[in-house]
Amino acid sequence: MSDNIARLFPGELDPTAHARDEALREASRIAEALIFASAEPVDEAEIAKRLPEGVEVREALDLLRAQYAGRGVNLARVNRKWLFRTAEDLGWLLSREQSEPRKLSRAAIETLAIIAYHQPVTRPEIEDIRGVAISKGTLDVLLETGWTRLRGRRKAPGRPVTYGTTDTFLLHFGLEQITDLPGLDELKSAGLFEGTLPKGFGVPKPRDDSALADDEDPLEDGAADLFDTAPLAVADDAEAIAAADETAAVEIEDEG
Repeated sequence: MSDNIARLFPGELDPTAHARDEALREASRIAEALIFASAEPVDEAEIAKRLPEGVEVREALDLLRAQYAGRGVNLARVNRKWLFRTAEDLGWLLSREQSEPRKLSRAAIETLAIIAYHQPVTRPEIEDIRGVAISKGTLDVLLETGWTRLRGRRKAPGRPVTYGTTDTFLLHFGLEQITDLPGLDELKSAGLFEGTLPKGFGVPKPRDDSALADDEDPLEDGAADLFDTAPLAVADDAEAIAAADETAAVEIEDEG
């Protein structure tokens, strides 16, 4: 009789499978508690340390994310870190009625895109890609948004500072990882790019490894003026010279 039940309901009489399911459910509860209690996104490695032996952290987190799908609060992953956030379609409920919109100039938006796709990248490299010089104000604004960060210094003459994006950048733009940024085909299909690129040019594959690259040195503690080795640009179509004047072009509002 028990053999017939086992064939009809595989796993029902398997104590090992039952124990594993229980361990997985308990692991998802532990992960839920850790993420809920943290004011910052929690790294997968930290969650894994607290889980029952034999349970894969991603399996437990995927189960938890499925349980929160469609609810007012969702579980989100940002660069191997996890957090709870308001469901996207309900964000308007928590927006501030009298919030000041944050505006970025065209120069700042272009610079942000270059940093995202080419990081780690230096100011001279950004200027070379844009074809025009940028002012200190443009980079200052991007650092103030929290979307970009100082990574280190390039192992090159003058040791210029390198820039990269942050987890806040990923969170704001709804990305789990930097490689989720659209490639050339996606940009074309969205109508954001027309025509063809010059021979030898292409949209780079972005990366944002937290570890320094082989050609980077760490920043010195208490570094002085990070821009003292770079002269202020003579021209940047009048935008970067007044980049601190955040009046131009595209408006990006803070999330609620």
